Amino acid sequence: MAPAPDILCIGSCLWDIIGRTPSHMRLGGDVPGRISRIPGGVALNIAMTLRRFGLRPGILTAIGRDPEGEQLVAECEHLGLVTYFAYRSEDLPTDRYMAVEGANGLIAAIADAHSLEAAGEKILRPLEDGRLGSPDAPWSGPVALDGNLTTDLLGRIATSPLFSKADLRVAPASPGKAERLLPLMGHPGVTVYVNLEEARILGHREFGDSDQAARALLSQGAHRVLVTDGGRSASVADASGVLTQVPPEVLVTRVTGAGDTFLAAHVVAEREGAGRELALARALKAAALYVSGDTPS
Repeated sequence: MAPAPDILCIGSCLWDIIGRTPSHMRLGGDVPGRISRIPGGVALNIAMTLRRFGLRPGILTAIGRDPEGEQLVAECEHLGLVTYFAYRSEDLPTDRYMAVEGANGLIAAIADAHSLEAAGEKILRPLEDGRLGSPDAPWSGPVALDGNLTTDLLGRIATSPLFSKADLRVAPASPGKAERLLPLMGHPGVTVYVNLEEARILGHREFGDSDQAARALLSQGAHRVLVTDGGRSASVADASGVLTQVPPEVLVTRVTGAGDTFLAAHVVAEREGAGRELALARALKAAALYVSGDTPS
């Protein structure tokens, strides 16, 4: 049997294929750089950061039994992540994500997460069959949930007794999937993490900054929301009000995975008893270290 996880990370677990260049890029650009293949996906990025902070994350996801899947599971286990509860498919390939980043940020990305979507609620079986919980004794710990799940499955999670006692931390996988989170906004156990663009999609209007966006999403029924705006600001809003901070200034060397690092660091800070102000500051510092090329710990 696998050791019991401290936190569950539910969503995408795949290979990130990232091309990075120190040059500014434009549409159609052809420049020298480096291409890497590393474990990634929103849920896995969060899990890896949580592990670096000393937690033992369990991953609920879909991973193929193809060579890429076997390599990915081996890498996850080497990192100390619990993959025992992942759904291993015989006929679905392991998902992939491809991005190009320049000195001017993310240029383009394609997420091939079709296997996770096809697996659907099969990835939640350990929460129902007694391995991690059941309808009568649901999982009561923290859960990091990402928007790569289908709208239908996220809607079921919003009303499912399997998540009635969970501390749900939710993030969209990309701006294009932000609206998938709408069914979860009013859940009393949900904290929603979005960037300013994703907040605009959820709010169906423009916002000038993270403070304005956080206030608007709270007024729309969100239980608690954190809105980031790159290096400009980040705001947390809940029933006690809105708190806004400015992140540390750093030289940006990478962007993919920064939001996942922010979420993980915030979860860990609150788990260790930090209040609103300190938890937000620690999350911003961890994200700043990450985008500068350092590894937060």
